Amino acid sequence: MIKMSIKELTAGMVTATPIYSKTGQRLFPANTVLTSQQISYLEFYGVLWVQILPEDEIDEPSTEVPESVLSGSNLPEPEPDTESYSQKIRRSRKFHTFKVDFSKKTEALKDSFSHLIDKTEFLDSDALLDQVSSLYSNHLTSLSVFDMLHNMRQIDDTTYAHCINVSIISRILGGWLEYSEKDLDLLTLAGLLHDIGKCQIDPQILTKPGPLNPEEYNQIKRHPILGAAILADYPLDDQVRSAVLMHHERCDGSGYPSGLHKDEISEFAKIVAIADVYDAMTSSRCYRKGICPFEVIATFERIGFERYDSKYLLPFLTHIIDTYIGNTVLLNDGSTGKVILVNRQALSRPVVSTATNKYLDLTKHPELYIQSII
Repeated sequence: MIKMSIKELTAGMVTATPIYSKTGQRLFPANTVLTSQQISYLEFYGVLWVQILPEDEIDEPSTEVPESVLSGSNLPEPEPDTESYSQKIRRSRKFHTFKVDFSKKTEALKDSFSHLIDKTEFLDSDALLDQVSSLYSNHLTSLSVFDMLHNMRQIDDTTYAHCINVSIISRILGGWLEYSEKDLDLLTLAGLLHDIGKCQIDPQILTKPGPLNPEEYNQIKRHPILGAAILADYPLDDQVRSAVLMHHERCDGSGYPSGLHKDEISEFAKIVAIADVYDAMTSSRCYRKGICPFEVIATFERIGFERYDSKYLLPFLTHIIDTYIGNTVLLNDGSTGKVILVNRQALSRPVVSTATNKYLDLTKHPELYIQSII
């Protein structure tokens, strides 16, 4: 095993021994796959060093997640030394299988994008859909798909992984809106291709660890137009083309590349825009850690209805929040708890079951908020 400073830790590393706080409280057991949120948690508790397993010594996860945990029923009271819901997911064989499949899909998508840009292959929509279909068709519910995505996005944040995430999230939102199977496939394809234009942006700009200067930001803003140009000669449904070109337009006219307003933006573009922003904000980037999903949802509640069509945003928020029920969370006062109930009038402030206060309604405690999922 390798002794590493907390500052050297990265998401995806596996603990070799249990991790304890300075007061002796066990924070995480051995063989925990660390996420960026968990690393923040360790920093919060003043942990300085962690024993990490070398890659060649990591055993394949094999612990299955109990059905009662997956369904969110009969959840036990939280205890400091118990595995969190996310930890159980990441240790399950189901997640390991998904992670391997996801990695293969990102490489396949990278190759497909390269061929489309170089014009060395025809665009086969069915083949593109087949590349990602196993990631959602092998799971019975949207909740179990999100269990996988919530944990995958802490490990891989490439453009190709992001496109796959957006395609799956867009498809699930389309399902919540009761779209036909044909439209779901088109929506999935739109999400998959929405950022293909970024492949023609300087990688040093895309991976810059600090703020972009105005010239660099203007380069980034070109990617919808570049994407539309790449796909111009291929046979594609107009709804897919419009999503690629318009997914950064906003209902209040503040978006780009054309500053369109609500009625000028296509339906699919509005859906892909929501999926795009949600995934981008909750995923880790080279210049920042992923933002806590509850903070992202709070941002949507605060300013989202001006920028995004409520016809699509409201169903998204009311369903996405349900995917976090049962998760263990860290509050800003250092306490932990389990999300047990959603407040429909304040989605980002659920009821949390804690060791010191069995039912903590965050709507009645404005001084508290969820800092991260652990």
